[in-house]
Amino acid sequence: MIAPPDRTPLPREFFDRPVLDVAPDLLGRILVRTTPDGPIAVRLTEVEAYDGPNDPGSHAYRGPTARNEVMFGPPGHVYVYFTYGMWHCMNLVCGPEGRASAVLLRAGEVIEGVEPARKRRLSARSDKELAKGPARLATALDVDRALNGTDACASGATPLRMLAGVPVGSDQVRSGPRTGVAGEGGNGDVHPWRFWVANDPTVSPYRVHVPRRRSS
Repeated sequence: MIAPPDRTPLPREFFDRPVLDVAPDLLGRILVRTTPDGPIAVRLTEVEAYDGPNDPGSHAYRGPTARNEVMFGPPGHVYVYFTYGMWHCMNLVCGPEGRASAVLLRAGEVIEGVEPARKRRLSARSDKELAKGPARLATALDVDRALNGTDACASGATPLRMLAGVPVGSDQVRSGPRTGVAGEGGNGDVHPWRFWVANDPTVSPYRVHVPRRRSS
């Protein structure tokens, strides 16, 4: 018999660790988004680690800015950014305050609130695609910059919360190069910091970085 997922909220201490310890440990955990249509819960199946000043792929590599300031704050908070003028992506801040490391939530399985997630992801061909990719995950959960800085470890009512779920065994965790990261940060030999659940159908396909061309 498969044990039901643990609904205990993850404590702040869970996130107050090195990002490369937190990232694979987030697989199988549950992210709950409270919406007017009811809660939407996602079991995380794919993440990427970003290690601030030690990582040329990180938004915080060159120091604090108005955009990334949440990454320098306390662990367990949500960092949401807007990309390509179209999509939002969400991260969970890790490590000690001031360290600026975070885990990008790349993909997951919607296990609760499928109907409201479908309304936000009308282009999804199946429920397995509802949160298959970081922008899709944020869209399915109705996450945008208004939630930037949300404390996912806060007691009481909060729009986003991480639950213990069922951690994935180490034998089922795979790692490799991060998706769409340019330069040294995309080198899988140096930064094999994308982690996913082996053979899970909700994991997004790997794509190398392709420089954007400016229109003439």
